[in-house]
Amino acid sequence: MTTYLTVGDAGYDEARSVWNAMVDRRPAAIARCATTEDVVAAVRYGRLNGLEIAVRCGGHNIAGLAVPEGGLMIDLTPMHEVRVDPALRRAWVQGGALLGELDRAAQEYGLATTAGNVSHTGVGGLTLGGGMGWLARRFGLACDNVISYEVVTADGSIVRASADENTELFWGLRGGGGNFGIVTSFEFQLHHIGTRALSVEFTYPMAKGFEVLRRWRDLNANAPREATFTAGLATDSVTVGYVWVGEGGYDLLPAFRELGPTEERVDELTYLELQSRDDNVQGHRYRRYWKGHYFKSLPDEAIRALLQVPDVGVSLQAYGGAIADVPDADSAFSHRDTRFEFVTATRWEDPAEDEDRIGALRAYAATLEPYAHGAYVNTLNDDPINRAFPPAKLARLVALKTVHDPENVFHLNQNIRPRRGMMVL
Repeated sequence: MTTYLTVGDAGYDEARSVWNAMVDRRPAAIARCATTEDVVAAVRYGRLNGLEIAVRCGGHNIAGLAVPEGGLMIDLTPMHEVRVDPALRRAWVQGGALLGELDRAAQEYGLATTAGNVSHTGVGGLTLGGGMGWLARRFGLACDNVISYEVVTADGSIVRASADENTELFWGLRGGGGNFGIVTSFEFQLHHIGTRALSVEFTYPMAKGFEVLRRWRDLNANAPREATFTAGLATDSVTVGYVWVGEGGYDLLPAFRELGPTEERVDELTYLELQSRDDNVQGHRYRRYWKGHYFKSLPDEAIRALLQVPDVGVSLQAYGGAIADVPDADSAFSHRDTRFEFVTATRWEDPAEDEDRIGALRAYAATLEPYAHGAYVNTLNDDPINRAFPPAKLARLVALKTVHDPENVFHLNQNIRPRRGMMVL
């Protein structure tokens, strides 16, 4: 049964709090849904009362789109059941589950599927935007491992989308975000990976940064699919390495050691430890801003621009492998020829720093734009939607949106507007 929270109710402030502390909006009501039928009722309630509708799961969207000022937040967090069939290697995951809940249920049998890098991220938001993770180079993105979706559409219908049922909707849900409905259940393909992982980081002084990043880039070209190359930049140092899931992973170490690191860290982890090591239990206290780019290549000029890093966080993560194996036309997710994803992020606590922090990060990200060819929809912030989708694919998504949500009821997302709509936002 749905519980509706309004201002002043116990739990209201907790339910409207999301990962980015810059978001301080107050919904008129928060519908905490326990079943798919509850979601249907909440959608109908919101529409009947003329309320903007938003959907909350993990609350990790940087723009805080799950929290509508004066609108209806449909809170899926009570719907977090995960059921695993180890014989079929399948998982059925409710729309409000977090990645850690999926990981823990699957790892009881040595199984997993691609599921991000932070365990308190929502399965729904991550997967609907594509879903990068440490297993993506071996098994594809999270959306590539979805067998079927259960969806509540804007008119309150419950539909199933799969490769042989509502196929165009299935195509759009694989990377098109939350534009087409509220997914209340995902059916995932699982893979046997065992339980171990290896995390490798080598740190070098900034004076060696250019040489190190070039070597890291070149080594990545022939990296096994078990390895996901990573890099991080600070104002005085460069850290490069990789994450390896499964047995082995040590053969790559000598090439990094040859460059003379000042610090070396080689950690043997369980897969669950890997998946939760970047969790931030104090995450909701920080104000946050980020920008992201996709790179098809990383030319020397781009490396030089990367090295002009101000006081912000900078990370690079390698794509390729199974991600690129999927034909681009097979899913809404785009830019499968990406070689590296770039994200620059900053966090702070004092609102007086907002303008300076955001301005510095935007200026730095702009210096990398000449080398970019798009962006990951899950890292879009105040960017136009066409950064995530090329024109032909965006046109197909617009057509799909026009069929399933012609009035743009689900617009509090990285929005794809229908051709015709009563709501213009």
